[in-house]
Amino acid sequence: MTWAEIWENLLVGLDTLRAHKVRSGLTVLGIVIGVTSVISVAAIIEGLNRHIQERVEGIGSRTYFITRLPPAQFGRLPEKIRRRKYLNFSDARYLKEAVPSLAFATAFAQRPSPGAGFGGRRPEPNEIRYGGERVEQVILRGVEPEYAAAIPLFDVAYGRFISRYDLEHARQVVVIGDAIASALFPNLDPVGRVVRLNGKLYEVIGVFEKDPGLFGGPGVDQFAVIPLTDFRRHYPEVREVFIAFSVAPEANPAQVRNEVIEAMRRLRRVPYHEENDFEVVSPDFLTNLWNQLTAALFILTGVISSVGLLVGGIGVMNIMLISVTERTQEIGVRKAVGARRSDIRVQFLLEAMALTLVGGAIGLLLGMGVAFAVRSLVPSVPATLSYFWMGMGVLISAAVGIFFGYYPANRAANLDPIVCLRYE
Repeated sequence: MTWAEIWENLLVGLDTLRAHKVRSGLTVLGIVIGVTSVISVAAIIEGLNRHIQERVEGIGSRTYFITRLPPAQFGRLPEKIRRRKYLNFSDARYLKEAVPSLAFATAFAQRPSPGAGFGGRRPEPNEIRYGGERVEQVILRGVEPEYAAAIPLFDVAYGRFISRYDLEHARQVVVIGDAIASALFPNLDPVGRVVRLNGKLYEVIGVFEKDPGLFGGPGVDQFAVIPLTDFRRHYPEVREVFIAFSVAPEANPAQVRNEVIEAMRRLRRVPYHEENDFEVVSPDFLTNLWNQLTAALFILTGVISSVGLLVGGIGVMNIMLISVTERTQEIGVRKAVGARRSDIRVQFLLEAMALTLVGGAIGLLLGMGVAFAVRSLVPSVPATLSYFWMGMGVLISAAVGIFFGYYPANRAANLDPIVCLRYE
C-alpha cells in the first residue's frame, strides 16, 4: 500500500468519525483522561526532579552531615535510638584532626520551633524586631564560619557572613534571610542596623540570597544565623548538635566517609559488635527520598492512566465493530472492485488510530494546560513539560488504536464479499 493510499484511507476514517461526532467524542474520552494524567503528572514530577537536583547541588555534592537521629523518620523511633548520646560541639574539631582528608568539619545547632520542647517545656517562638516591625517563627541557627562553605545555599547577597573574629569573641551579630530583611527594612539598608532577636540586641552584618524554600516550606529566607559561641551562651538548653564535613577535592568520598565513621565510633566508644549510635547522611539523601516518593506517585498515575486507556480502548473496539456492521455493503463493494484483505484491514486500523490520536492530541493539550496552570498558580511546584512523555503520549494513543482496532479490522477484512453485498 502506497503513502497516497494510506493518506486516502486516513481521510476516509476521519470523515467517518466526523459523521458520528457524539459517538466518537464519548469513545475518545477515556483516551483523553489517560493521556492528560500521564502528561500532567510527568510534567509536575519532571519539574520537581529538577528543583530537587538544584537543592542538592546547593547543599554541596561532597558535603555530609552527622546527626544523632535518623533523618525523615515517620512514626515513633525505638527507645534504643532515642537514648543515643548527644553529639558535642568539640566533635567537629576532633574529626578535622583525626581525618586529614577532610576539607573542613563544622558544628552547628538550631533552636527548635514550638512543639519541640525540653523536658516538657515548649520554647517560645523565635522573634526578631526592628522599630515597630516584627517577624515571628524565625529559624535561629548558631554556626561557625565554615558553615557557608558546607551549605552554599546560605550565600550572602550583601554584607558578610560570620567571621572567625565573631566566633572567638561571641559577638552579637546576625545574618538574616531575604524575607526577614524585606519585612523589617522595607525601605532601608539592613546592614549595620541593630535588631532585637529574642529580646537581645544584635547587629545585622549581612543578608542571604533569596531562597523561598522547597515546596513552599521554610527556606533560607526564614533563617537568622548567629555565631555558635553566642548561641551556646544564650541557649544552653539546646543539646541537639549537628556536624557537617566536606571531603577534600583530591580524596575519595566513600573512603573518607568510612574514615569519619571509624573516628566517630572511637570517639563515642562504640563497641566493635554494636551498630553506630549516630547517622552519616550523604548529600544525595534528599534525591533518594524524593525518588521513593515519586516512584509511588508514578505507580498511582500508571494505574489511573491504564484504567482510562483501557476504557477508551474498549470504546474504540466497540465503535469499530459497529462501524464494520454499518459499512458491510461498502466492504463488499470495495472487495468486488479489487480491494485486498490487507487494504480493508489497513483502512479500519487507520480509522481506529485516527480516533485514538485525536483523543491523544486533546489529552496532550489538556496536560500542557494543567502543567501551565500548576506552574502559574503554585510557583513552588515548577511543572516542566517533558518532550519524552509528550512523545510517549502520542505513541500510547497510536498503540491503543492498533491494539483495540485490530480485531474489528481483521473481522472486516475476512468478510465474504458476496455475503456483504446481500447484507441489508
